[in-house]
Amino acid sequence: MMKQHSIRAVSAVAAAVCLVIGTAAMADDLTPSGAERAASKDGLVPAFSGRQASPAGWQWGKTRGDFWKHKSEKALYTIDASNVDKYADKLTPGQIQLVKQLKGYRMDVYPSHRECQLPELAEQNSTANLTTAKLASNGEMIQTATFPGVAFPQPKNGAEAILNYETRYRGEGAEWSPGVTAISPHPGGSEWIDSVGPQVFFFPTGKEGKITPQDVDQFNLGAYFEVDSPAALAGQAFVQRQYFDKDSETYYYFPGQRRVRRMPAYTHDAPLIGYENQYLIDEANMFNGSIDRFNWKLVGKKEMIVPYDDFGMYTFKDKLRDVATPNGISSDHRRYEVHRVWVVEATLKPSARHAASKKVFYLDEDSWLALVGEDYDAQGKLWKVRESYPIPVWELGGACDNEPFVQYDLNNGRYVFDASSIGQGKDIHWYQQISDPRFKVDFFTAESLRSVSER
Repeated sequence: MMKQHSIRAVSAVAAAVCLVIGTAAMADDLTPSGAERAASKDGLVPAFSGRQASPAGWQWGKTRGDFWKHKSEKALYTIDASNVDKYADKLTPGQIQLVKQLKGYRMDVYPSHRECQLPELAEQNSTANLTTAKLASNGEMIQTATFPGVAFPQPKNGAEAILNYETRYRGEGAEWSPGVTAISPHPGGSEWIDSVGPQVFFFPTGKEGKITPQDVDQFNLGAYFEVDSPAALAGQAFVQRQYFDKDSETYYYFPGQRRVRRMPAYTHDAPLIGYENQYLIDEANMFNGSIDRFNWKLVGKKEMIVPYDDFGMYTFKDKLRDVATPNGISSDHRRYEVHRVWVVEATLKPSARHAASKKVFYLDEDSWLALVGEDYDAQGKLWKVRESYPIPVWELGGACDNEPFVQYDLNNGRYVFDASSIGQGKDIHWYQQISDPRFKVDFFTAESLRSVSER
């Protein structure tokens, strides 16, 4: 059993945070996404780089990292168990615990780059949202905003900040053909769960234009998953419909029954089917779904060492076991930089039920991506630690996304590695615009699921 740490560890982070809530900054000082343009006073965070051109010669299907202009950089320093305390002021409690508890775990820290950007139209929409975007009266859903873009470039509370992440620009769709979800073995064991199959995500508000939730009938996201292997899960498939104004809907196909069933309780902390209770619904992609069971606090902004420009996590030709190892995600495939992040704390409402009593997220100021996340259990002790792996996505004009991510359970020593293409022979494919019928609202229905599953 791994040593647990109290929720009080979060206070050390909060105490060091530079509070900026309620202070107004001149628009010229901020990017359209709401990030500070200037470098940090200590120079560790550079000034915003502005619009970057896609690298010459790259096209989808080629290894992304081979074309990144900073690929030859060397690490400035390495953090491991011997020196982690030296850098504790720039690490989260969860990151510190990973370094101390996982055998051979290290963090290689490189020069920082600020090259995440939005298409021009999304920048314009983000600026317009400064005066037009609003939360619903319950403070937990977006009532109105214009997409694609950042709904709340200058958030006033934690709910606005986490909703920026949930509605981030990812184009009109993304596809894994196939993708893999890996669950590590029990400590001392050798049996992995490697769930492999095609995945499709559809983002109706990612289409070019000025789109409000009302324009898409409150449909925020459509997801489709199919399992080809292992044999115990093969043939299972599901679609999920996520909304701006209500809980998601999920329809699941069970091949043994040859029927599609609606899953009315497949939200929040319900376990995902087939993963031995290691993976909960709202843990996918760091956090997803309704935010209604927590009170969300925007703590402030802080310089931290976070995953960034992690092209090593998109090497789809590498072997899965070379990256997802028994001791965690390979250090050689992870990259860290110093960036300014928003610290957001979510505390379970007294009237609500959830496996986690508290969640903490660290959101990149440039992209609103959740780079690190932590869960605390019912006793207030550090339980799970997540990291995501962002890159500039060139087919989206350089907008950054963070699909692959890992979640470590500090109690049982297992971890989840999801949304990855590593070992699958094909890269993740983002689509700025696409007319394929799989990227339409009608594809994410019980009828469509039954049709594609029974063929």
